[in-house]
Amino acid sequence: MCAQIIEGKKISDLIRGEMITETASLKAKGIVPGLAVVLVGEDPASKVYVGSKEKACQQLGFYSEVHRLSAETSEEQLLAVIDRLNNQSTINGILVQLPLPKHINEKAVIDAIRVEKDVDGFHPESVGNLVIGDDSLLPCTPAGVIELIKRSGSDISGKHAVVIGRSNIVGKPVAMLLLRENATVTICHSRTANMEEIAKQADILVVAIGKTKAIDSRFVKPGAIVIDVGINRLPDGKLAGDVDYEDCLETAGSITPVPGGVGPMTITMLMKNTITAAKRANGIKE
Repeated sequence: MCAQIIEGKKISDLIRGEMITETASLKAKGIVPGLAVVLVGEDPASKVYVGSKEKACQQLGFYSEVHRLSAETSEEQLLAVIDRLNNQSTINGILVQLPLPKHINEKAVIDAIRVEKDVDGFHPESVGNLVIGDDSLLPCTPAGVIELIKRSGSDISGKHAVVIGRSNIVGKPVAMLLLRENATVTICHSRTANMEEIAKQADILVVAIGKTKAIDSRFVKPGAIVIDVGINRLPDGKLAGDVDYEDCLETAGSITPVPGGVGPMTITMLMKNTITAAKRANGIKE
């Protein structure tokens, strides 16, 4: 039996439709969600991402600013831009596109963004709030993973979730969010012994290791939900995930494709965080 395909694009469009309505209702109260994106340098992939974020702001009716800075911009100059945006009332969310040029300290830049405007969910205070279960703006890709699972009709509570990967951007926060949804969570990584055996116990398998097609059907429990966070470029220019999609189709119960799975959700969740930040800035309860 072939797995159900979890279509990130479809789910993302559905959420954006809800957000268009919510933005219109905020605008009726005189509140316009505002997002500022800061791009340093000419990284081609970063330029594409920033363009997508601009387009999403237009689609949803947000106020948006894009600050394009040269690769020679100093850390001090970048921090001055962030400081200005921190104090700008029309901006509810600030995103500095990573990676940054090597002479700029990423941690110093992330730490400089006010936690209430940290729509990427990377600030140490946001991470701490996520771990202890306090209100915070959630990291976008992990939050998108949870939405994909829920909106494809699956319940997370009581399930055994295995996360392969322990990065600060995906692996660790997605494990925390799965715990928050009452899953029992195991994290695997490059030093895990018997990874295949552990992965095969998962009702929900989330893979984020950055290695093309590293996980095949031997790691998948029949009927499991498989979420592939990886995006890898093949020699022919096509994209592939960390999961061998074709090989797992017959074993998984449901699976995300690459492209078209987790990818579309990341920017959508960024926009959702911006709306949340705008509501909180104006004293509107969730």
